[in-house]
Amino acid sequence: MITSENTFYKFHGAGNDFILFDNRAGLSFSETQIRHWCERHMGVGADGFILLENDLGGADFKMRYHNADGAEASLCGNGSRCAVAFAHYLGIIDKQCVFNAFDGLHRAKVLKFTDHRWVISLEMNSHVRIQRYKDGYFTNTGSPHFVRFVNDVNSIDIIKEGRKLRYDPQFPEGCNANFVIIEDNRLTVRTYERGVEDETLSCGTGVTAAALAFALQNDLSDGNHTILINTKGGFMQVSYTKQGEQFCSLYLEGPAVLVFKLGIFF
Repeated sequence: MITSENTFYKFHGAGNDFILFDNRAGLSFSETQIRHWCERHMGVGADGFILLENDLGGADFKMRYHNADGAEASLCGNGSRCAVAFAHYLGIIDKQCVFNAFDGLHRAKVLKFTDHRWVISLEMNSHVRIQRYKDGYFTNTGSPHFVRFVNDVNSIDIIKEGRKLRYDPQFPEGCNANFVIIEDNRLTVRTYERGVEDETLSCGTGVTAAALAFALQNDLSDGNHTILINTKGGFMQVSYTKQGEQFCSLYLEGPAVLVFKLGIFF
């Protein structure tokens, strides 16, 4: 049962916004509740809902992520960075941590912290592989993503084209859809997210997928690379080591901002 002593927090990571709750006491929430709270007009409004919990395996904490539709979901890159900032805010971690998420253990660092604003570096799962398609690239960076390079990202009907890919039968579990342009070795990415079923201002696993697809699309040399990425919600960067068509030492870096905290939800 939620009491007036419980506090919910709202963070955003480059415009990708989340409701976060310190759930080390082990409360339960229904999909209906989460869906209501994430609803933009009748609730608080968020792209997802994050529970920070104790980890029985010895990590600093466990992160459980729910999409805006209420269902527990796969990894969220921006949500993970916000969870690290939240853990730092609560005093659970200092400048480095290891936490458990949907796809296993992740390491992260607090690079900067000023006035409820953080810059977080998140280590993504390594050895990501990419499948080439005629019209793009498919990969799983903790969540499944299709990446398509376009001539003008602003003219794309993201909802229409994103839903085509999201529900394409060749992706039976569904996928997120990313539309990308290349400008001066910098990427601009727009993402349609499953579970939100809409465009979000940014997507951490999506920009990571776009950066890896960029490496193959442009036949980047083996070695270390850092790609700057622009989204509607702000800038992020992805760093990695390329070895042929495999990638390792994969990091997502970007902002995490505490927007507000609030007492009991109904």
